[in-house]
Amino acid sequence: MNRLERIKGCLLGGAVGDALGAPVEFLKWNDIHATLGARGIVDFVPAYGRLGAITDDTQMMLFTAEGLLRAHVRGISRGICHVPGVIHHALLRWLITQDYSPATDVSLNGWLVHERELWSRRAPGLTCLSALKASTEFGSFAQNDSKGCGAVMRVAPCAFFPNAFDNAAESGRLTHGHPTGYLAGGLFADILQRIVDHQDSLDDAIAKSLAEHGQKPGMEETRALVERVLFFRYEGHRPTPERIEELGGGWIAEEALAIGIWCALTATSFEDGVINAVNHSGDSDSTGLIAGHLLGIQHGVEAIPDRWLAPLELRGVIETVAEDIERVPRDYSGYGGEFDDEIWKRYPGG
Repeated sequence: MNRLERIKGCLLGGAVGDALGAPVEFLKWNDIHATLGARGIVDFVPAYGRLGAITDDTQMMLFTAEGLLRAHVRGISRGICHVPGVIHHALLRWLITQDYSPATDVSLNGWLVHERELWSRRAPGLTCLSALKASTEFGSFAQNDSKGCGAVMRVAPCAFFPNAFDNAAESGRLTHGHPTGYLAGGLFADILQRIVDHQDSLDDAIAKSLAEHGQKPGMEETRALVERVLFFRYEGHRPTPERIEELGGGWIAEEALAIGIWCALTATSFEDGVINAVNHSGDSDSTGLIAGHLLGIQHGVEAIPDRWLAPLELRGVIETVAEDIERVPRDYSGYGGEFDDEIWKRYPGG
């Protein structure tokens, strides 16, 4: 499987998991069971007025990807770039799509912010909104103690650029100030990067990532919960709504990451893993997205059922972003490189 197939699988897989979980995000398992049957939600049902609707998770993931691409262009053209600061600028463009005015000037250039389908409110996280609204300087860290999963669910694109752990963790700190919140994001991006760059299995990628980063101060809660689901998998325990609930609802970073990892590790198929990840009393869209990223990067787009890809909102935009992630760093590398007008127009370096 080539790099582009893994990137597309990762981004589309995450969006599919997000869309599958969106209609049940705020429901208890008993309500999901009563409404949708014994297996819970197994196919797209309408949310936000359409089938296959994505949420703020995928929206912010796309703007993170845009920030990384613009940071690459800036670094090549100017020789210096603070990557989290450029990601911050991109996330403030997302904030504008949510009908809020940032406290600092924000450029509405580039192409992504002009995709009108992104200008929809999809239950955005209050922590992300409040932190971004309070920002007065690109790259400034959030002044809160939140470890909500918003610092994890958007960082998958960091896996396809250098320094995945650091860029994911530092960009997580733009909205979430608790070390568990942003370090869990770093660990997630690092696991994904080991799969795409070294073709590691998910088991090996998790083991190597924990070996390198698991002892860092602030990683204790995330390491403990990831190791717990690794033990569950070793013991042959498959995720069920009740077992997932014992881990938590996935509203906070370490829980969302652990649930997504457990469902991906035990999956018999992309479909099986994502369905398990969204059927529980908690943050179903975020855990579905994390599992979808992990499964999609391993198995590619071909593993994602067509019945989910066909109606997926913003599928074309997601595919375009994935293609740009693969081609822009490949075709444009080295300080002083020349960018054609199309690339500069799409990803102006700032």
